[in-house]
Amino acid sequence: MQKRPFILIASASLVLAACTSKEPAERGRVSAPAIPVTTALVEPMQWVDTIEAVGTTKARESITLTAKISDTVRKINFQDGQHVDAGDVLVELTSGQQVAALAEAQATFKDAERLMSRNNDLVKQGTVSKQVADTARATHDSAQARVAVLRAQLADRVVTAPFSGVLGLRQVSVGALVTPGTVITTLDDIDTVKLDFSLAERYLAAVRTGLAIVVATAAYPDRSFEGTVMSVDSRVDALTRSFLVRAEMPNADHALRAGMLMTVKLLQPAREVLGIPEIAVEQVGTGAFVYRVQEGNKVSRTKVEIGARQQGKVEILAGLAAGDRIVIDGTVKLRDGSLISDATPKPAPSP
Repeated sequence: MQKRPFILIASASLVLAACTSKEPAERGRVSAPAIPVTTALVEPMQWVDTIEAVGTTKARESITLTAKISDTVRKINFQDGQHVDAGDVLVELTSGQQVAALAEAQATFKDAERLMSRNNDLVKQGTVSKQVADTARATHDSAQARVAVLRAQLADRVVTAPFSGVLGLRQVSVGALVTPGTVITTLDDIDTVKLDFSLAERYLAAVRTGLAIVVATAAYPDRSFEGTVMSVDSRVDALTRSFLVRAEMPNADHALRAGMLMTVKLLQPAREVLGIPEIAVEQVGTGAFVYRVQEGNKVSRTKVEIGARQQGKVEILAGLAAGDRIVIDGTVKLRDGSLISDATPKPAPSP
């Protein structure tokens, strides 16, 4: 019976000790300092989706100039890389024999024309028969055809530019014997450049003429080029399940050449989305979370559904609403329910 008071005293001491040890812990939690963070409001923004591809440039017009007949080069009228206009004479082949033959044919034609005219007058006077006049007319027509043939042969001995553009490297020299198909040079119209690129079949509904593109190339790492989709192929390749798109880009300074490899970003029409800085998203496995600021400067760890990403921004499909304030910097130290202090810089006052 004497042990019972001792037991009661010991129990009371333990309860008092537990209460005493609990109070500092509770006071420590209450007095935990606020964590400084940077916050931002969730607001609607204009979002432009992009489709990326790789393409190859082509000249708007391109041709390989070749000889049409077998003969020697008499004169070359261009330099490598020269800009020429349509109709400029580039190469002249030896043509002395053809020039003499044309002169002879033209003289024959003039005689036949005079004879035909005289016989027509005599027929009217009844001096010669109509048969003689018909023979003279046939001789005239034959001489005229001969002149046309020789002129065409002379034209084949002169190589001209079919359109305006920039010439490539010269492949022949004066005195060289050329034959039909011998390459003389190339001619490219690159004032405007075509760009062909392939896209996967799933993008077919998203691509149409008039869409803007932004293009880059390793040749000009600090420069981008802009263009417009001009046409979409009418067929999808059954093997690759892709289709061909053709765009055009202005190239007034001739910086781009045919055959260059380009990276293409096809810009979709802008749409309004909720977008936040990508650094505000905490990725845990397959889940994405942000810290939303609530009353009393406490944060709530909120699960969100994310969509597209671009240029440091991420699209929010679900989990947040316009007007919510979230933590964008300083999330590493946060836990659900943490107390924060907003260290977001204040905007400068308007002058």
